[in-house]
Amino acid sequence: MTDLPAHARVVIVGGGIVGCSVAYHLALRGVTDVVLLERSELTSGTTWHAAGLVGQLRATHNLTRLAQYTTELFATLEADTGQATGFQQRGSVSVATTEARFEELKRGASMARVFGLAVNVITAGEVKEMVPLANVDDVVGGVHLPGDGVTNPVDTTRAFAKGARARGVIIREHARVERILTEHGRAVGVTYLLDGEVGAAGEV
Repeated sequence: MTDLPAHARVVIVGGGIVGCSVAYHLALRGVTDVVLLERSELTSGTTWHAAGLVGQLRATHNLTRLAQYTTELFATLEADTGQATGFQQRGSVSVATTEARFEELKRGASMARVFGLAVNVITAGEVKEMVPLANVDDVVGGVHLPGDGVTNPVDTTRAFAKGARARGVIIREHARVERILTEHGRAVGVTYLLDGEVGAAGEV
């Protein structure tokens, strides 16, 4: 039926960008007794139609640090895995059409500097220079984060999967998890359907 092991230290359910990223990062840390099960094909859920925006400034310090790490990771992921990701650091521009919104953006810019992010408070004219197609007739000002970028969600997920596989992680598509097995309130395994037959794997 399948060459999937009956036991694994980690079972990941879902082959979107989050599941494949978890598999990749576990493998980077030496945890390779990992099985990822995807009910259809990798990225076939919500990942394939995600916008792929890679912004760095978040509401808290820890979330901003995580976003910064993500940006740094995407910049090197293609070199590590040999899989193109489509990542480009083009920067982002946020604009304000009221003074109140502009003050809010400037407060965000101050917070970005505290977090160590490159950030520029810009005029409406500078917005027009950066985004020539923009109508800035009612723009008061804006904020430019040059380190922000965009990536291709499908290709980035494939890069995570390729890097995980290269380090020993098992990834199986068309393996639908039917049930998560629990003992004393703790997940201990899964049952799955693959090639028309039911299998089981644990731990989770």
